[in-house]
Amino acid sequence: MAKGRALARATETGLHGVAGGVPDAGTPDLDRLIHERIRLGIVSALAVNDSLTFNDLKRLLRTTDGNLSVHARKLEDAGYLTCAKSFDGRIPRTEYRISPTGRDALERYLDHMEALIHATRRR
Repeated sequence: MAKGRALARATETGLHGVAGGVPDAGTPDLDRLIHERIRLGIVSALAVNDSLTFNDLKRLLRTTDGNLSVHARKLEDAGYLTCAKSFDGRIPRTEYRISPTGRDALERYLDHMEALIHATRRR
């Protein structure tokens, strides 16, 4: 019952992404690109580090090469991160950085989530 009231309050605030939410021109939609767990992990890790290698991210997120590659490519295609490929001797090295667009998208996403948390904790 309490969960239903929290969702109703969140709906009243006009937050998108909430069951039954009513769109509000002043509230941005939840960024589904960042919302996925691995992609959120990638942009969050890059937001607090100047750069991370593919292997660093793979280790941090405990994921596979293929999974990380697919998610990183989606973020790169959206302009949320940059990818630089080089060689360290004969070993390929892929290094990622969050872009200004990606940092802005993460800030909007975090603002949205904070508003949702605030709306559900009221009262």
